[in-house]
Amino acid sequence: MKTNGRGLPFAAGLFIFGLAIAVSQQVFPQDGAEAGTPGETAGTPGKTAGTLGETAGTPGKTAGTPGETAGSPGETAGTPGETAGSPGETAGSPGETAGSLGETAGTLGETAGSPGKTAGSPGETAGLAEDGFPDLPDDNFLDFGADREGVTLLETPETTQQMEVITRDEIERRNAQDLATLLEDALDMSVTRYGGYGNQTELSLRGFDTERIAILVDGVPANSPRSGEFDVSQVNINDVERIEVIYGGSDTKYNVSGALGGVINIITIKKQKPGLSLSGAFSNTGYLPGRYNMRHSGGKIGGPHAEDIVDMQSLSFSGGYGAERFSLKGSIFGNRAGNHYLYEDDYSFARRKVSNEVLDAGGAATAAWNLSDTTTILSDTKMYIAGRNFPVTPNSTGYAEARDFQITENILFNAPVIFRDDLGTEASISYQYSNTSYGVDTRSFDNYITVINRWNWYPVEKLTLRAGLDWRFLHIDSRSATETDPVKTGNMGGLYLTGEYLPVNVFMIIASVKGVTDTRQNAAVPKLGFRWEITPLVTLKNNYFRSFKFPDFDDLYYRSLDSVFVGNPDLRPEDGVGADLTGEFKLSDMFALDAPVFGVDATAYVQWTEDSIHWVKSAGGRWSPENIGTAFFIGADLRPSVTLEIGRGGIDSLKLGASYQFQLSWLLSGNLSFSNSYRIPYMPTHIIGFQADLGWKTGSLLVSAHYETTRYADTLNQMPLAPHCTVHATVNQDIGKYFTVFGSLRNILNAHYESFAGYYMPGISLTLGVKAAIAASAKRLP
Repeated sequence: MKTNGRGLPFAAGLFIFGLAIAVSQQVFPQDGAEAGTPGETAGTPGKTAGTLGETAGTPGKTAGTPGETAGSPGETAGTPGETAGSPGETAGSPGETAGSLGETAGTLGETAGSPGKTAGSPGETAGLAEDGFPDLPDDNFLDFGADREGVTLLETPETTQQMEVITRDEIERRNAQDLATLLEDALDMSVTRYGGYGNQTELSLRGFDTERIAILVDGVPANSPRSGEFDVSQVNINDVERIEVIYGGSDTKYNVSGALGGVINIITIKKQKPGLSLSGAFSNTGYLPGRYNMRHSGGKIGGPHAEDIVDMQSLSFSGGYGAERFSLKGSIFGNRAGNHYLYEDDYSFARRKVSNEVLDAGGAATAAWNLSDTTTILSDTKMYIAGRNFPVTPNSTGYAEARDFQITENILFNAPVIFRDDLGTEASISYQYSNTSYGVDTRSFDNYITVINRWNWYPVEKLTLRAGLDWRFLHIDSRSATETDPVKTGNMGGLYLTGEYLPVNVFMIIASVKGVTDTRQNAAVPKLGFRWEITPLVTLKNNYFRSFKFPDFDDLYYRSLDSVFVGNPDLRPEDGVGADLTGEFKLSDMFALDAPVFGVDATAYVQWTEDSIHWVKSAGGRWSPENIGTAFFIGADLRPSVTLEIGRGGIDSLKLGASYQFQLSWLLSGNLSFSNSYRIPYMPTHIIGFQADLGWKTGSLLVSAHYETTRYADTLNQMPLAPHCTVHATVNQDIGKYFTVFGSLRNILNAHYESFAGYYMPGISLTLGVKAAIAASAKRLP
């Protein structure tokens, strides 16, 4: 592949320029300028599953049948934030230290509270709360907000889209095995799996699969440029502080490329309070043993296996230390999963899963320094290693081995005030190395460098301008017996400009355009969004957007060992348009102290997508990707919730929530029309969820249910997958000051269902575990 070399010096130059001028600002401060406040700190290759009839399964891999389809395109939603505070107000006494490590106070017109007001003059320092940390607003480049757990890097504060947030408290109470389980339980997200823990997993936002969702880790893109995938197993769920899920295309909160279905930002970096903290967790998951039909044994029946009771173990440790100018955090985790669960096959025979064992481990280390009162630098290193056995077929005793090793290094720099009080910048450079092997003869060595540079300018009180770039450099080395051109390089990314305007305090307009390129072709991706606070209780949001995504490297250049799967370098980008309308109603307890808190979020959307990429089989038996996918969607998303403060019988509160997602789709590829009424594969028309969370002083009980209607495994809708309903319950109980014990009973109804065609999910399982957390404040340390 030949690439345009001009992208590299341009992106690198802009990054270095932003870094250099920010540092020079510290070395040569301007006359009359305050020192400001410290800046806050901040998959499985080869698969092509997803929208509109794409093959759900990696070309050349054993998991998945070529030609089967998964996923579909999605839609949008949204929320712009409000600005708060009086313009130019001092957030505390000038010259005071702004708390611990990498925190930013009163920077750049942060948003929280009454629209149209600026939360303090950029550059002024903030007073300290009792714990030594400033009371921070929400809108920081490196988001260490006082009411937010964790750091989300490289973001802009405003969005007109629907956004759901999973907090650390909810993560702790759910005790999910992995990221996909957490998203399915908490947000009723549709998830397609090839089996138990560690197997290939697809997330879906309104029908768009993982390859068409922008997955971020601490604000930095994490999808594989090779396949667009993201391996959910590499996320240590005990390290996650918060998850933000933004629904819809053309996102303006993070302004990353390729977000057709939405954005999932996984926030793992937590603000370290002064002092020392240690924590750990251990759990065991067991499946219900039983009798089953043995394969290739003349109808013999196998007896229960006692080891199924100890099928999976998970272990994690973490520790952190915070000081005035420096903080450090480290964590490690490991999992062993046999995946030896019982299920019913296509002929209603009881089977026991074998040849699907998984062993994985990972770690992370984060260090943050306040170089000066207005400059923060953060280093974050993550590592993941895994060994997996994949059955040759879903019911096979033979398997292929897969090995994965990945290491990521992020360096992030933040200067919320630079040159002048109404201008700020941030920059990051990330390096990722991935080494993946399948079987004996297939191996890949991937190197990615991602550069992000962003600027915020507040020229007048009611206007904010944001601009920046994200750029990715790729070096892919594929080793196989049939690969004639193993080394491929490329680069892609874009520049954006966003304007946020408040003509009146209750109404905001966000207009954005992003120019994107892969050096072969260019495109402009516009979006127009509105936010109207009708009353303090009711808010409306509206978006009109274009969604756009370049083909992944595997779609362009993949070649299997037997040359049966071959990429297509002439593919066009996936393209589409959409619109949505969101209403939010929030009734707080402002009327009576013991009144229930009630809220409803409702979104309606339409989406048109064309040129979607799918792997199709030619007359000669060769599979190759083509731009054949066209689809139209209408949908709705309704999420009511109520919180009751009980305060009787030892019960503190009861939270009830429900969700209903309606997703009606028409597959319009080839000669198909609306009258054919073919639905997008692996996209249920109805998803219904229910949550009940009962809390007492030292623990909680959380019960959830998730129901999906019929899905189809093919584009002609001739392979229906039956509806399924799963019910789960989790209980937590504190034991003393430092320990918590928990138990999770999953699939209580022991439902037998296929997540992906031919791949059956586990029945009832029980997880038992213990957590420990110890913290020592700086005052108590010697």
